[in-house]
Amino acid sequence: MASSGWLERIMGRIGARQAELKLALRVTIAATLAFAITKAFNLPQGYWAAITAVVVTQSSVGGSLKAAIERFMGTLAGAFYGGLIAAFIPHTSLSGVGLAMIVSLFPLALLAAVNSSFRVAPVTALIMLLPPTGQAIGPLTAAIDRVVEITLGNIVGVVVSLFVLPARAHTLMMESAAKVVSLNASLIEILIGELTAEPKGRSTLQTIHPQIRAALKKAESAADEAARERKSHLTDSADPEPLIRTLYRVRHDLVMIGRASANPLPEPVLDKLGPALKSLRDETCLLLRGLAKSLRTRTTPPDASSFQTALHTFVSETEGLRSHALSHDLSYGSFGQVFALGFAFEQFRKDLEDLLARTQELAADRASEATGN
Repeated sequence: MASSGWLERIMGRIGARQAELKLALRVTIAATLAFAITKAFNLPQGYWAAITAVVVTQSSVGGSLKAAIERFMGTLAGAFYGGLIAAFIPHTSLSGVGLAMIVSLFPLALLAAVNSSFRVAPVTALIMLLPPTGQAIGPLTAAIDRVVEITLGNIVGVVVSLFVLPARAHTLMMESAAKVVSLNASLIEILIGELTAEPKGRSTLQTIHPQIRAALKKAESAADEAARERKSHLTDSADPEPLIRTLYRVRHDLVMIGRASANPLPEPVLDKLGPALKSLRDETCLLLRGLAKSLRTRTTPPDASSFQTALHTFVSETEGLRSHALSHDLSYGSFGQVFALGFAFEQFRKDLEDLLARTQELAADRASEATGN
């Protein structure tokens, strides 16, 4: 029994790391294949192709394309310029090597600082200048071999990313977006708990906000890779930018709700608004979690009518405070807090509708792909 439980825990951990295991398998296949090809063509330093294949093979096809393009551009610039310096500046002595390094590295390091796509260029130039490559076979041959090997590694890395357990950046983006939305539901629970004197602790807020920011950053990075896949005609998926833009707007709305929820509502106001506020919390969380599932599976989003009804009830209750006798006994801060909360939820509703529309478009896009239209 003990061994069975131990095995189940191991399998559970493996199952939770499927994406990482697939990436590890792609990297291993890409490096091995690249090295085997260099040996088949008798390239002198085939390990550079294997190293490049490892560097280029990323978690998604779009990420691999980006890495391959940057690696190739940097290598081409470094090999060309480093080869020229190696050919025209004698570097058989220590002082000659030092001068050649200064002349080659400074402009390439400046280029890499201006454009990070060329960050491998200084490394390539340095390899061109130092033995044995540059001196054993000549600068021109060394430059050509270097570019050929890096190009081969780029091609193998991208091809393996495309055909060995491929992970599309669009899928990774949707998973990250779903995580953002799910975390937003947890955040709503905490914020409304602060208002209704059911706090889960300020430390929980300090934990969940960094998680949301990290998930948003990951979704944005995947969206950039997905856009690269679209430009390369590797996918017909919808433009990812509107979804990311909407997620950031929803994030801003939740910050506004958080500011309006900084203090618990006064007891008389809570007696009147508490039921509507808790209903709004429940319906909002239910909708967000359903929406997260729809994003993850790219299916039709859930119906928002219950959320709309709960929000309308809450707003009506807050408006009722204007004529209610309670309003005369409220402090200016408490009265403002109630209406700031209503305004923030109204803005949240508008952006949530936009997020639902983006999710619907993505579901329709997937349905279209499935039918081949």
